[in-house]
Amino acid sequence: MADMQYQPKNLEAAIQKVWDDNETFVAKEDDNKEKFYCLSMFPYPSGKLHMGHVRNYTIGDVISRFQRMQGKNVLQPMGWDAFGLPAENAAMQNNRAPAEWTYSNIDYMRNQLKSLGLGFDWSRELATCHPEYYRWEQWLFTQLMKKGLVYRKMSQVNWDPVDQCVLANEQVIDGKGWRSGAPVEKKDIVQWFVKITDYAEELLQDIDQLEGWPEQVKTMQKNWIGKSTGLEISFPIEGKENQFLKVYTTRPDTLMGVSYLAVAADHPVAHKASIHNEPLERFMEECTHTSTAEADIETMEKKGVDTGVRVRHPITGEIIPVWAANFVLMSYGTGAVMSVPAHDQRDYEFAKKYDLPINAVILPEGEESVDVSEAAMTEKGVLFNSGQFDGLKSNDALEAMAKVLHEQEMGEKKTNYRLRDWGVSRQRYWGCPIPAVYCPACGVMPVPEEELPVRLPEDLVPDGAGSPLAKLEEFKNCTCPQCGGRAKRETDTFDTFFESSWYYARYTSRDCTTGMLDKAAADHWLPVDQYIGGIEHAILHLLYARFFHKVMRDEGLVSTDEPFKNLLTQGMVLASSWYTEDASGKQTWYSPLDVEPEMDDKGAVIGGKLKEDGTAVQYGGIIKMSKSKNNGIDPQTLIEQYGADTLRLYIMFAAPPEQTLEWSDKGVEGCSRFINRVWRQVHSHVEAGPVAACTSSEGLGKDAKALRLKLHETLKKVSDDMGRRMTFNTAIAACMELLNDISKFNVNDDADRALMQEAIEILVLILSPMTPHMSQSLWESLGNDGLVVDVNWPDVDESALVKSEIELMVQVNGKLRGKIEVAADADKDSILAAAKADEAVQKFIEGKDLVKEIYVPGRLVNLVVKG
Repeated sequence: MADMQYQPKNLEAAIQKVWDDNETFVAKEDDNKEKFYCLSMFPYPSGKLHMGHVRNYTIGDVISRFQRMQGKNVLQPMGWDAFGLPAENAAMQNNRAPAEWTYSNIDYMRNQLKSLGLGFDWSRELATCHPEYYRWEQWLFTQLMKKGLVYRKMSQVNWDPVDQCVLANEQVIDGKGWRSGAPVEKKDIVQWFVKITDYAEELLQDIDQLEGWPEQVKTMQKNWIGKSTGLEISFPIEGKENQFLKVYTTRPDTLMGVSYLAVAADHPVAHKASIHNEPLERFMEECTHTSTAEADIETMEKKGVDTGVRVRHPITGEIIPVWAANFVLMSYGTGAVMSVPAHDQRDYEFAKKYDLPINAVILPEGEESVDVSEAAMTEKGVLFNSGQFDGLKSNDALEAMAKVLHEQEMGEKKTNYRLRDWGVSRQRYWGCPIPAVYCPACGVMPVPEEELPVRLPEDLVPDGAGSPLAKLEEFKNCTCPQCGGRAKRETDTFDTFFESSWYYARYTSRDCTTGMLDKAAADHWLPVDQYIGGIEHAILHLLYARFFHKVMRDEGLVSTDEPFKNLLTQGMVLASSWYTEDASGKQTWYSPLDVEPEMDDKGAVIGGKLKEDGTAVQYGGIIKMSKSKNNGIDPQTLIEQYGADTLRLYIMFAAPPEQTLEWSDKGVEGCSRFINRVWRQVHSHVEAGPVAACTSSEGLGKDAKALRLKLHETLKKVSDDMGRRMTFNTAIAACMELLNDISKFNVNDDADRALMQEAIEILVLILSPMTPHMSQSLWESLGNDGLVVDVNWPDVDESALVKSEIELMVQVNGKLRGKIEVAADADKDSILAAAKADEAVQKFIEGKDLVKEIYVPGRLVNLVVKG
């Protein structure tokens, strides 16, 4: 009877050892099988897995196991996105080298992943901080240097004057460095850029190839690339012969309503004008301490100063003022915009604030006037107050105005992209060194291939005052590869997006030492058939990976145009949050596992108490799991309490993969009960002795045929849910229903036992992608050899789906009065006779005139009576 008790701890460890010993998940190229490359976005080795990781990797593992059971040759690798700022921050806090911190985290998290029973090919494991990995991105960068796809230019950055380093926009809090608290300065430094804009059109056009991507993500990519056709217009600067201020606009229909131009605070026009303009000088200084993040610009107060510069309207000759404004960025377009307050809300608010003219020039179609007294009218329409262009529709204005401006040499049609070249240099230590050398005689040179990789010293502990590399003479000093003279090595490192943009390809060629990729292996596995990751990576990571793939294609390394065939963006994991607040307003947050919620009579949460001592706590709502709110659930705790299969099953059952998952302790307990029921059901059956599985419905009794019908209906549904639809929650629900039917079935003879064997075997197999440990053990208990993951997915017996009897509803005067079972091939007359003979129906028709008999085939009988 010991087997009747499900004990996952020892069971799961033993089965994981079998997988390791047999190298079950080591993938090899096999042209005789259809390949399936399943990849979940690799993690940053922060120290511990969180539930978002568990969800991501469980989804990928379930898909991989299902596809393997379809007979496909599956590759599912794992690695580590190991460079980055968090390692430097942790190093400073703990006085440890980032390398030591990173490698110890990788070891811990690898063991956590293994404890979940994830079928990764660990022979292909990589970490982006390993020199044998980053050597090849350094090599590719040198090839791009030779092709002119890489350049250096001055670029404005957030500079922390105390820590002597560049800050990302999100590290600037209220204008101050997140660590030092010092006011952040805008500083121009030389940065490396990659010409992703050279691929803008191809990146845009190839989005249409991505049929397996969510429409939302494709739209986000298109918007980020931001192709637009408009006019580049030259406004002559008053008093400056042959000098112009150029702007680009996608709304040339509003040109006749321009009332001011706005330039970035660091625009050359503003710089010149500030020499004798103290308010402008102060404003420009203020702007050096404000965020340049687009999201911040959208929400911050719009400010500006008149530069004193005036330009002439290129068509009307009207004199127009030029203002410096904090919502215009030098890094976008020309650094100048034409402002039409009547037809742009941002321009409108600025004009209202500074009492600038608001000139309406677009009428809504079908209207004779437009009201801009309260807000701008931003829709397109018909031009008026526009001189020779009156009456034109907005969409026709581009060609008409382009013609006039071209004749005057004041403007031309232009296609622009919102996409900007990729700034790849970071003044950080824990990153891949940029392979460039600065020679006084020869200039900037790529590091020769034979000298790669440029190794990052791994024993440095950063102190926060700039990059340690910039102070390390033995790293900086080198010889010029061209003249042999003294030279300096680049001390900037790559943006970590650089590593994560090609890792998916390196997995196919993990041990290749002769090149970035083994082309035969890369072409065998690529593109990735199923990519899985969070929606937060929908723009930058995916765009950079698509760009890298095209660059590698052009280098002859891969043959396909796109890296990822299908994309699944899994939702976040949410959990309840609980806190107490003291008199000063300080909040203390508690784990949901430590709180007993209190509900009202409608089931809504109204409060809670700590399980330990009954202290009342306040409910903070269902929010994203996070360390700061202490509402993350440690996966390891649940694995130890319930086993990995319970956690996996719950993750897949609680919500469809693309939706948010609201954590529920009761839901986990429910999945644990289900697994225990399956376990007991199988061992109860096995105790009666071995039996061959049923293969046909021939000779089965009525109840047995009904169960076999349910079995193969469930198999058909689960196959579709897990394969085509990827709605794993409904597949699991169907398995739960099937178990209910199995448990209610009375076994009367050997034929019934054979049916039970078939039903239980199929249940175990279709649950195995979610519950691989339990399924493996039960598969063996049922008398089968080998690994479940190598068993073919069961086939639906279509003959079992043919019903010998059907159930029909019987209505009397349209109201349900009974149900009858008839032969599936019964004729209309016999069906009507059976309906009228049914005992439950007779009492509603007895002694009454039968006016009409209606039969809807396969569905119902309706008897119409009078009296």
